[in-house]
Amino acid sequence: MRWTGFVAALLAALPAAAQTFTTAAEVKPVLAATKASWVAIREYEGNDLLYFTHLESWRCGLSEIRFSVNSAAAAKVWQTEPCHEGSAQPNALTLEGHVPYVTLPLGMVQSVTVVVVFDDGTEDRAEFQRSAVLIP
Repeated sequence: MRWTGFVAALLAALPAAAQTFTTAAEVKPVLAATKASWVAIREYEGNDLLYFTHLESWRCGLSEIRFSVNSAAAAKVWQTEPCHEGSAQPNALTLEGHVPYVTLPLGMVQSVTVVVVFDDGTEDRAEFQRSAVLIP
């Protein structure tokens, strides 16, 4: 086997570099496949908790998350926990000084509209009815 063939075979046998899921190209397919899980609503202690946990978990490829409750406007910006670039788990949630939900009056949330803006400037949008994202 010639040297170049040996090197090519060796490189082909090495595992691909692990993806860190910190760019739009990496998170777009994940968020497209899991769109039904972008948000969740939980009734808890007399309130509606509107969770953004799923989007928080893929935030490193996003530049912005906008949403609205009972409106298609999606004008309110959801502030995410910072991406932990340079760490082994950049998408890990530490929840230090940040919770992945907003508290609203019980029964208030009938629908949620979400727009995710990827770090490449493209957007994706989803609308959810309460019954479709209500969790026990």
